[in-house]
Amino acid sequence: MRDALASRDISSVYRLLRRQGVSQRQIAALTGQSQSEVSEILKGRQVMAYDVLTRIAHGLGVPRGYMGLAYDEATAVRVAASVDDSKAEEEESVKRRKFLAHAAAVTVGAAVLGADSGSWVTHPTQTPAPGRIGMTDVRQVEAATRALRALDYQYGGGSCRDAVVAQLSWGQQMLGASATDVVRDRLYVALADLHNLAGWTSFDTGLVDSARNHFGRALELAKQGKNDGLVANILYRMGRVYLHQDAPDDALKVFQLGQLAAQDSGSELAVGILCANEAWAYAKMGTDDQALKLLGRARDEFSRANVAEAPAWAKFFDEVDLSAIVGTVHTELAQTVDPKYTRFAVPALTKAINSWGEDMARNRSFNLTALSINHMLEGDLDHAAKVGSHAVDLSESLKSVRTRDRMKPLKKEADKRRNNPDARELSDRLAKFISAA
Repeated sequence: MRDALASRDISSVYRLLRRQGVSQRQIAALTGQSQSEVSEILKGRQVMAYDVLTRIAHGLGVPRGYMGLAYDEATAVRVAASVDDSKAEEEESVKRRKFLAHAAAVTVGAAVLGADSGSWVTHPTQTPAPGRIGMTDVRQVEAATRALRALDYQYGGGSCRDAVVAQLSWGQQMLGASATDVVRDRLYVALADLHNLAGWTSFDTGLVDSARNHFGRALELAKQGKNDGLVANILYRMGRVYLHQDAPDDALKVFQLGQLAAQDSGSELAVGILCANEAWAYAKMGTDDQALKLLGRARDEFSRANVAEAPAWAKFFDEVDLSAIVGTVHTELAQTVDPKYTRFAVPALTKAINSWGEDMARNRSFNLTALSINHMLEGDLDHAAKVGSHAVDLSESLKSVRTRDRMKPLKKEADKRRNNPDARELSDRLAKFISAA
C-alpha cells in the first residue's frame, strides 16, 4: 500500500482496499467520489488532479506525505501572504466565478454528490462511526449543530469552529454506513447544515477559502437531501462572504441563484431573506431604487412567513433581524447615494440593538458600528463616538474577525473628522482594535 501511495497509483490503492473487504460504495463515500468514478479508477483510470489526490488522502486518513502532498492550508496561508495584492484579487475573482458555476450546477441541475466539484470541497480526516445508523444518530448531529450555532451567535465563529469541523470529521463517515432511505435523506440535510455552519464560522474567522470549501460541500449534500430551503440558505451565506469582500456584483449573482431555490422551496421566509440581502448588494452598488424595491418585497414575504415553524438555519431571521437589515441597507445608501437615508437607518438599527440580548453580541456589535456611522454622517460626532466605543467594548470579547472588518468604514468616517477630539479619539481606538486581530 505504501508503494502504491508513493507512486500515486490510486488504482492499486483501491484494489488493495477491495481485497480487504472495503466496498466501492464505502470508498466513494470516504473520498467524495461517485461509485462510477471509483469503478473507472479500479479499471485503471489514472488520477492526476492535485485536489482530487488530496481529497482521497483526507478521505482515507492517509498522511499527505505518503503521497508527496505536503502542501496544506497553513502553507497556503503563508504563500498567499507573499502574493501581491493584484494577483491575489485576480485569484479570488476566479474562485468566485468557479464557485458560482458550481452553485448553478447544483441548484438548477442534477444532484452532484461525489462529483469532482473543485478545490473548495473539503473532506476532513475521518474518525470511527457506526456501520449502521438510525434516526437517533442523525438527531445527534442536528442537536450538536444547534448547540454550536448558539455558541457562534454569542461568542463568534472562533469560539466553536474547531468543534464544528471535529463534528464533521465524525459525521462525514456516517455517509458510508448503511441506513434506510428516510434516514439517509435526513442525514444528507443534517450534514449539509453542519457544513453550512462550518462555512459560516470559517467566514467569521477570516478563512474565506475554508468557508467556500464547506459551502460547496453543503450545497451538494442539501441538493442530495432534496432540501431547496437549505440550498437557498447556503447561497445566502456565501453571498454574504462576497458582500464582506466588497464584491456586490458577485454577491448579487449568488443571491439571485439562491432566490431560485428559495422559490422552489415554497418558503416565504427563505425568499424574504434572499430579497433583503439582494437589497444590500444593490445598496453597496449605489442603486437605491432596486434596493428599496427589494426591501419592500422582503417585508411582504416576511409578513406571510411562519417563523415559528422555520428550520434552525433560517429561524434567526425574525422581525428584529429584518429591522437590522433595513437599517444596514439604508446605512449603505447613506454612504453611497445620499446622507438623507440616515433618517431611516437610525430608528431601524436602534430597534434591533435594543431588542437583542447578550446571546446576540456579534449582531449588536455590527449594528452599533452602523449606527455610529450614521451619527457621523449626521454630524453628531459626540454621540457617534459613544456608540462606536460601545461597539468596540462589545467586540473585544468576541472571537470574530468580521466585527473588526465591519469597523473599517467607521474608522474611515472618523478619520475624515480628526479635527474633532471625539472623532479623533474614536479613530485612534478603532485603529488599535482593528490592528490587534
